[in-house]
Amino acid sequence: MSKRAVWIIIGLMGAAMIGIAAIQLLYLKWQFKLDDNKFDIKVYEALGEVKNRLEDDAETVTLEIMKNRNGKLFSKEGNDAIDKYLKKPKEGWSAGLRNYELSSMPYLLDPEAKLKDIDLEKLDGYIKQAFGSRGLILDYDYGVYSMRDADFTSLNGNFVATVGVGASSDTETDYDNILYNTPYSIQLFDTPELEVGALKINFPSKRSFILSSIVLPLVFSLLFTAMIAFCFIYTMIVVFRQKKVSEMKTDFINNMTHEFKTPIATISLASDSILSPTIISNEEKIKRFTGIIKQENTRMLNQVEKVLQMARIDKREFDLNLVRVNVHQTIMSAVENSRLKVELKEGTITTNLSAGIAEIDGDQNHLSNIIHNLLDNAEKYSSEKPRINVSTRNVGKSIEVSVQDNGIGMSKESIKHIFDKFYRVHTGNRHDVKGFGLGLSYVKALVDAHNGTIDVKSELGKGSTFILKIPLNQSDQR
Repeated sequence: MSKRAVWIIIGLMGAAMIGIAAIQLLYLKWQFKLDDNKFDIKVYEALGEVKNRLEDDAETVTLEIMKNRNGKLFSKEGNDAIDKYLKKPKEGWSAGLRNYELSSMPYLLDPEAKLKDIDLEKLDGYIKQAFGSRGLILDYDYGVYSMRDADFTSLNGNFVATVGVGASSDTETDYDNILYNTPYSIQLFDTPELEVGALKINFPSKRSFILSSIVLPLVFSLLFTAMIAFCFIYTMIVVFRQKKVSEMKTDFINNMTHEFKTPIATISLASDSILSPTIISNEEKIKRFTGIIKQENTRMLNQVEKVLQMARIDKREFDLNLVRVNVHQTIMSAVENSRLKVELKEGTITTNLSAGIAEIDGDQNHLSNIIHNLLDNAEKYSSEKPRINVSTRNVGKSIEVSVQDNGIGMSKESIKHIFDKFYRVHTGNRHDVKGFGLGLSYVKALVDAHNGTIDVKSELGKGSTFILKIPLNQSDQR
């Protein structure tokens, strides 16, 4: 898959995720508005129920006054009107019609008296019952407001005591203003000629109450969106990682082909030369060409062995042959083997072996290969006149081995991948650095097998330092 195709997919998936998130937000906003409207409907239904019950109570009180009147209270015309009202059949009458009949007799009962004679305990019970039956279980403040007094006669089931003008605090004034301006209000005991008062109610926690109804869909929406985003990001990381691995494998195959092509060509040329009539009769030349064939064949076998060895390491199909190994002797042996290549470049290789305890539990062969690989890299990636220094010291119960060079160095991005299999540091326009990109991957795997650590410090153009730390005793790591 091309890089452009990958970025197109990322763009499309990103746009799709943003679109899904936007649709979910719009849906939740619409649901909140719908629940808000349902809340308003239930509140007004509950207030209507409370109003009807209060007016029924007021009618009962009025009828009691009528039945227990005496001539001193009302004029003859008033008594005649009351008798006429009481004799009317009540079947089929609506509460509104009865209240209208009563309100048409202002001389019988002052409408303001109805407002102030409300049983506050009953009012509180009516409100709780009306709201509870509709599922409106939340905090609220309510009050009975008098139009004549332009003030509340009761608040939250308690009568309001008027101490004097200007006696109320700023807090009480703000509280009254909030309740006065509430959208939830219903008129009480109104007559055709007079607005008596109203029952007003306010819900401080209305928003959180409505949000609680959509919190579960909101949580699941966020959870599923996060899961999709995580899977998408993880998939993209895997795609880029696999793309990088694919590129490194392609480089590996190209390098391997190049590494094998040279010895194969040499063997082919030597074989053709041996079959030449002028050579086949010359024993010395035959020995020379067969020696070349054997040398190149050994070189190919070594390359194949490296690949097979790395495959075994990946599958953990190897066992360490732990013995007491003198790290200083192993280092000196590897240094002597590398000295010739370094000196051919007019370079130097020095040692500073200051570790007091140099013997560790380790695999002699693998430890030797680790040092050889690090020295080989230091020599290959030094542009000219390499200066390599190998030093040791004891750190706690471990030995630390540092291999420092003055080579081309590495960028921070290269350092992140330096121990990945098949990865090779870019050398610009230079193509003379040979290898499969397996050396440092092998080093990392074997250091880990010895329960050790490996770190690298590097700066472009200033060289690199590889730092190994391996325990002195493997038994301490178990």
